[in-house]
Amino acid sequence: MPRGDKSKYTDKQKRQAEHIEEGYEKSGVSEEEAERRAWATVNKKDGGGKQSGSGRKKSSSDK
Repeated sequence: MPRGDKSKYTDKQKRQAEHIEEGYEKSGVSEEEAERRAWATVNKKDGGGKQSGSGRKKSSSDK
């Protein structure tokens, strides 16, 4: 998968990134920077794209 490929994200994650991006653009950030920041926010919140399996990292709230 090439860098920047968003196919492994859920529909919910894609909607969240789009909404976050719109907020950044309204505050005067360029389109490219807004998109980069939006996906960084989604990745920080969810840990990346679709994940499953025994090796999946647990968040601190799942303890």
